[in-house]
Amino acid sequence: MDFAEDGLTGRKEKINWRSHLGWADKARFSAMLMPVGKAQASGPAPLFQGLTDAEIQEVIGAGALKVFYRGNLVFGQGSPQDGIYLVETGRIRVFYVGPSGREITLAYWHPGNFVGGPDIFNRGVHVWSGVAAVNSSVLHLPGDALRRMVLKIPALSLGLIEGLSFKGRCYSSLAQMLGTRSPAERLAHLLLHLVDLYGVEERRGTLIVATFTHADIAHMIGVTRQWVTTSFKRLAELGVLEPQGTTLLIKDTTPLVQMCDAKAVKNAFENAAE
Repeated sequence: MDFAEDGLTGRKEKINWRSHLGWADKARFSAMLMPVGKAQASGPAPLFQGLTDAEIQEVIGAGALKVFYRGNLVFGQGSPQDGIYLVETGRIRVFYVGPSGREITLAYWHPGNFVGGPDIFNRGVHVWSGVAAVNSSVLHLPGDALRRMVLKIPALSLGLIEGLSFKGRCYSSLAQMLGTRSPAERLAHLLLHLVDLYGVEERRGTLIVATFTHADIAHMIGVTRQWVTTSFKRLAELGVLEPQGTTLLIKDTTPLVQMCDAKAVKNAFENAAE
């Protein structure tokens, strides 16, 4: 909990900055940022939940296990599509590349989730790409085999529906964020969520004990790396944050909350946006 001072009375009131993260933000940022344990607890149920041992073995037998080292492409935007990839270990980043070559990260998917949609049966083309964010293993389930199994295994059908529903909420949140919020607002929401997920309280503030490069952050909120670097410099000058090697110390979350809502604060950052 942080405190903001009332300009008229000088009285300090508590600000619950977590209330500024709506369900749409939580859905999207959870898929993008959460460590494995939290992601599995808050995301959709694992695809195999509710299946019997025999049914799980049948599904596994219909697929092919594939290993991807960090940075390897699992599937590429515009390439032929055939089924889904169930994440067994590691983490898969799904992203879209625009005509200009700029990337936007759609989500990071953890073990128990599947990637490769939105079509899961048809042999169309991929509308975005997936890459191994860390060394990962996936089970590729071809579309024809998957179609046969959902007709036989109701629990698998429910898992696919729940997974697609959760992805829809995440991607809807992304569209809302890019269409209705300024770059400054998006950065503030992201930093607050990082504090919530990875923050460790210290004497001078909250240390985000996770490493995200300026490029990573830029891809998450749809801006350039240079814009993130410039904004971090300004926030450091305002005493909001302090880079500490590969981590980030958030010294005061109150200005971040104000950036989410107050035009006067946001305008200071708009000149750097593209």
